[in-house]
Amino acid sequence: MAATTDTEHEEQSGTDGPPEPAARRRGRAGRIVARTVSVFGELLITAGLVLGLFVVYSLWWTNVVADRAADKQADRVRDDWAQDRVGADGPGALDTKAGIGFLHVPAMGDGDILVEKGTSMKVLNDGVAGYYTDPVKSALPTSGEEGNFSLAAHRDGHGAKFHNIHKIEKGDPIVFETKDTWYVYKTYAVLPETSKYNVRVLDPIPKESGKEKAGHYITLTTCTPVYTSRYRYVVWGELVRTEKVDGERTPPKELR
Repeated sequence: MAATTDTEHEEQSGTDGPPEPAARRRGRAGRIVARTVSVFGELLITAGLVLGLFVVYSLWWTNVVADRAADKQADRVRDDWAQDRVGADGPGALDTKAGIGFLHVPAMGDGDILVEKGTSMKVLNDGVAGYYTDPVKSALPTSGEEGNFSLAAHRDGHGAKFHNIHKIEKGDPIVFETKDTWYVYKTYAVLPETSKYNVRVLDPIPKESGKEKAGHYITLTTCTPVYTSRYRYVVWGELVRTEKVDGERTPPKELR
């Protein structure tokens, strides 16, 4: 029998050559790990950018869009008032389509907040405050009847009109401006946190604020803590007086 050659021996043994060095195997594994880490890092960067853009959209751009919408609606209300200060329906007539008046809270900052009917996202996302129609119907101050003028607005995004609600303290003024009357309230109670399902804070007689008798109250509600909607922040005020609007729309002393 002829002796087998080296090539025949390799074919018969089923190997293609000497074993791969351990250092080469470790190098190949290291490159795979490096590529995996690189891909994972790029995914994290992309996710971070997407999250950052979402935050910018939620906390800045929605404010820009909402403020534009609110300003447009507010201009319409004031134009209507200027053209017909009393209105065909007599003193206190309201334009409920564009807004019923303006809320002024010096403790939260300068400027006014347009108030419209309803507290749905569709209403509040326009950068306004809305008065409750459900689950407890709000009592409008213009009706002259006792009750609770209860309002809601966003604390973050979409105008964030109640962002600084935590700055309101007992004794601070809250003023509601209509076509022909200034309604001046005085803050008497603050509830920093309560369940978002607690509708008792909206009652005509808000007993959770310490009141036991009917009166003319105002309630401001919004989400808390900041940047969440887990709980509700509540501020209560009581009407102390009214002032008729003069030809120059001179604000009451609390706003000067």
